[in-house]
Amino acid sequence: MPKKRESRGRRKGDKGTIERVQCDNCGALVPADKAICVTRMYSPVPPGLAEELEKKGAVIMKYPVKKCYCISCAIHFGIIKVRPEEERKPRQLTI
Repeated sequence: MPKKRESRGRRKGDKGTIERVQCDNCGALVPADKAICVTRMYSPVPPGLAEELEKKGAVIMKYPVKKCYCISCAIHFGIIKVRPEEERKPRQLTI
């Protein structure tokens, strides 16, 4: 079987076995180098209340939250996109 990607869809390199992380959406165990991890800022205060407090001069802290997704969940949430056919690796026909 020819391989579809040179990296086989991972960022592992020559490291050997990599620990697994759990997808925050579906719970699947995914290798850490294959998982799509996104860091977003989270505020425990509701946005409407935060806006009023900031007008009065209060400082509201936002905390970074790191979430890791499997490939299928990352595509479903729109974090990564499927490339159009023109941009994909050209298929070589073997006869």
